[in-house]
Amino acid sequence: MLSARAAVLTAYNRPLEIREFPAPAVAAGEAVVRVEMAGICGTDVHLWKGELPVPLPIVMGHETVGWTERLGDGLETDWRGRPLAAGHRVTWASSIVCGECFYCRVKRQPTRCLSRKAYGISYSADQPPHLRGGHAEAIHLRAGTAIFRLPDELETTAVVGAGCALATALHGTERCPVLLGDTVIVQGTGPVGLAAIAVARQSGAQKVIAIGGPAHRLDLARKFGADEVIDFASSEPAARREAALAQTGGFGADVVLECVGIPTAVNEGIELCRDGGKFLVLGQYANAGDISFNPHLITRKQLQIAGSWGFEPRHVDRALAFLSMSPWAERFAGEVTHRYPLAEANAAFETVRDWRAGKTVLIP
Repeated sequence: MLSARAAVLTAYNRPLEIREFPAPAVAAGEAVVRVEMAGICGTDVHLWKGELPVPLPIVMGHETVGWTERLGDGLETDWRGRPLAAGHRVTWASSIVCGECFYCRVKRQPTRCLSRKAYGISYSADQPPHLRGGHAEAIHLRAGTAIFRLPDELETTAVVGAGCALATALHGTERCPVLLGDTVIVQGTGPVGLAAIAVARQSGAQKVIAIGGPAHRLDLARKFGADEVIDFASSEPAARREAALAQTGGFGADVVLECVGIPTAVNEGIELCRDGGKFLVLGQYANAGDISFNPHLITRKQLQIAGSWGFEPRHVDRALAFLSMSPWAERFAGEVTHRYPLAEANAAFETVRDWRAGKTVLIP
């Protein structure tokens, strides 16, 4: 490989440009991976809209599977210690932390590392090695990246279909656990919402209620294990609250998982918790604006409220183990409904933005 093309965001809310970059060299511990498939996450759309500050121009994409093309000296095993060589199919954790700062060492909150950098988010395409996002024909991985060699029986579509959403949901429900027999409400039926439904169901939830849309995503929510679905588009907040509470015996849910990314969903979700219940804010990754609410609700309901940011390599490992359990690999693979070549990256982003797909992927 002498060069590689990539879809590049050069300005917010502007079309992506296809640019060609020289194939990067590899130093000790580094790798160049030829991309097989890369997902378009809702976060990528937030980046495209300018709702998170990123260094422009940028190659986005942090949900990727590919084949190892070149490995630097010393890179002989994956994160689990399995042999790693050129030609292996792999995925990797999307961020790297320093392991030395206050949050990494003292508080054990590595997703809040002061030096954390994420592929497809933190690296300017103007700076060598240029290819630090998955929406490209190849990606350059830094030394220290948590690389996972994939088993032959695990389909690429399952891994990318799960994307960062499954690892995010696993991290979130670690901070706000779903217990055996719980009634759970999941706000949102995008990739994170579907993953949250799967995790809640696998954790032993007795009943899962999903609030979201459009219709094709409600169908996916049912396939992922939602017992009841409430269409966001055809109801007002008061009607959604009444419908959700009716499904919980009038008390509210033991756990409400916010997976929407729209700030007003937080107000609505707090109302759906039972007294003494738990509320997880999982979907607010981008800065989509402020809300106001009455904190008396938190006190009166005796709520436990948690937030969760990103995930660690161990959650990627758990996500891959999750996919090994029936029927999750098949269901996440089935979430991939739209495939685009790299040259049609703009059409792919518009599909995600307009909620026309299950999971949209690029195949360079």
